[in-house]
Amino acid sequence: MTSSSVIDKPPVRRVAIFGGTHGNELSGVFLVKHWQENGAEIQRTGVEVKPFLTNPRAVKKCTRYIDCDLNRVFDPDNLGRTVVEDIPYEVRRAQEINHIFGPKGSDDAYDLIFDLHNTTSNMGGTLILESSRDDFTIQMFHYIKNALAPEHCPVLLIEHPSLKYATTRSVAKHPVGVEVGPQPQGVLRADILDKMRKIVKHGLDFVQLFNEGREFPPCTIEVFEIMEKVDYPRNKDDEVMAIIHPELQDQDWQPLNNGDPLFLTLDGEVISYKGDCTVYPTFINEAAYYEKKQAFVKTVKLRLTAKHIRSSVSAQNIS
Repeated sequence: MTSSSVIDKPPVRRVAIFGGTHGNELSGVFLVKHWQENGAEIQRTGVEVKPFLTNPRAVKKCTRYIDCDLNRVFDPDNLGRTVVEDIPYEVRRAQEINHIFGPKGSDDAYDLIFDLHNTTSNMGGTLILESSRDDFTIQMFHYIKNALAPEHCPVLLIEHPSLKYATTRSVAKHPVGVEVGPQPQGVLRADILDKMRKIVKHGLDFVQLFNEGREFPPCTIEVFEIMEKVDYPRNKDDEVMAIIHPELQDQDWQPLNNGDPLFLTLDGEVISYKGDCTVYPTFINEAAYYEKKQAFVKTVKLRLTAKHIRSSVSAQNIS
């Protein structure tokens, strides 16, 4: 491997850790509040690490949001919306967050944001990737996955031609979603909090190593790429008429094949999956997604390779 094949990336100087994007997902809320009082464990040499409570009103009420989902409004229309009296609280808050940590898509934006979430689904400690071309973040995920091994740490790629998320973390140059479950809304579980805490620790360790000049050779990781969202079966009044089948419940990331059971009606009818390829469902029976008409997400498994990277500061030192 010659030095000419190494991609020089700017050092990471500003990192934010978001908690409370959804006010009833308590692991991130409690960790961020703790780190605001005592942040020694998240500090790294040469890096500003800022823990930040993103939706304080929703946190106070222990609800997902006040007016609308904060994790879906970081699009140009909402970020550029005129502030008037009846503007939704989360849109106004998104503009404030964009002002502090952005502007989104600019050179002034924060380098990296960890956005901490819980899910009621059996997803374990999941990392969410927004771009298949983000070599830095893929390298970080490779590092985190190795550090956590043999514990499973799936990566969900939400890059899609028509499904647009406009997430809170997308303000940063490198957005990282951390989704840990299963945990009920408004509840804290020690094992889930610990899993989230370890993911953040390993991510920050990677940042420090990168800034100190360690080179990261090409790596490949397995990811689950989102295909489509699947709704519950509904009746003529648009009401849910079947529930997740017991054989699918809690089987996030497990293969789903043609003929496997999906839903079960109260009359005992089994509704099966019809598809010509194996898919891997996740966010199965997520409580927050009933209102979004989503029973689970179908994904396909693929592999992503990141280029050989190093910090441009270390490259200058070498030259």
